[in-house]
Amino acid sequence: MTQYAGRWKDFPDYIIGITKEIWEDRGVETLNRYYADDIPVRSPMGIQRGNQGVMAATMATIHEFPDRQLFGEDVIWSNDPTHGHLSSHRLITTATHTRDGQFGPATGKPWRVRVIADCAARDETIYDEWLVRDYGGIVRQLGMDPAEYAARLLEAEAGANPVYLPEHDVDGGYHGRGNDNEWGDKYADTLSRIMADDFTHIHQSYDRAVIGEYAGAQQTLGAEGSVGFWLGLRSSFPSATFKIHHQIGMDADMLSPRAALRWSLDGPHDGWGSFGRPTGKRVHVFGMCHAEFGPWGLRREFALYDEIAIWKQILS
Repeated sequence: MTQYAGRWKDFPDYIIGITKEIWEDRGVETLNRYYADDIPVRSPMGIQRGNQGVMAATMATIHEFPDRQLFGEDVIWSNDPTHGHLSSHRLITTATHTRDGQFGPATGKPWRVRVIADCAARDETIYDEWLVRDYGGIVRQLGMDPAEYAARLLEAEAGANPVYLPEHDVDGGYHGRGNDNEWGDKYADTLSRIMADDFTHIHQSYDRAVIGEYAGAQQTLGAEGSVGFWLGLRSSFPSATFKIHHQIGMDADMLSPRAALRWSLDGPHDGWGSFGRPTGKRVHVFGMCHAEFGPWGLRREFALYDEIAIWKQILS
């Protein structure tokens, strides 16, 4: 494949290019061409159905953060002959809170977080999407506490509490599971072991100098930091069911071998961990990860979930 949509050299170039065109070049109307009319966009905060809703949310974000930039860090992708391409696009997004909006009165504070978006594309159109933005990282950098911010959201929503739950999902048309690649298998095995409480596996399979880029705009150095992140999550939901919904492995594009996973934890908030005192509330954790491998094991890990969506479920 040498071109995509007539003007891009390949599929990753298309994904990175249209992201810049939509957000930084203010080409909001191009969503009429790039996105299907009835596309479902799933995030931990719920399901948005239809391109017009995507356009409205895009404009609101650009208004609140007029200097927002999105730097494409990687596109890990697969191709299914039936369902088309699936890109797992990791971005670093930066902005300054210069106008009033969903995050309240303008604070003038800058922020930088990561986003991972899985987009299914066929016939030059994106028709299905899953997205995790480090919402908690934004809130923290704007000087707010994630639990307190979630409580204010619940109050403003008067009990509506829109979050993503699998029983409310819709069929957008993509039914692929990724690809059959050793690096995707390796990372899926690693994450499955961690979620089965085998935290020693991190010391065995991660590079001693692993860099972790984690939810809440956290950066860690060394395997013990990765243990702390995953242990804090799992210990909050020790009896929740872990599932991997999509996996891709790649060894190409002049980059390290790498993998992308989309996963979930579903069950009660029944343990002490990163989310405080156990409440017994049912919580669905919508997670996405990327990993890069090197000669001494997993050398970089990017793991995102939405702290605000989790706190909303705990506090509702």
